[in-house]
Amino acid sequence: MSISEKKCHDCGGTSFVEASDYINLRPLDKKMTLGVEKMYTVCLDCGEVVSIKVKNPEKLLK
Repeated sequence: MSISEKKCHDCGGTSFVEASDYINLRPLDKKMTLGVEKMYTVCLDCGEVVSIKVKNPEKLLK
């Protein structure tokens, strides 16, 4: 489903933006790794985060 086809479960809105976080996701047993970037899809009408994904999830196994 593309970003233009999504509908917010909270308010029914259809306007979204993709954003990232400055803190990367890391495996619990690998504290010194750089981790992977998290990508959020946020409803512009109410602020609900409708999706969280990570870029390059295979890096969590390394």
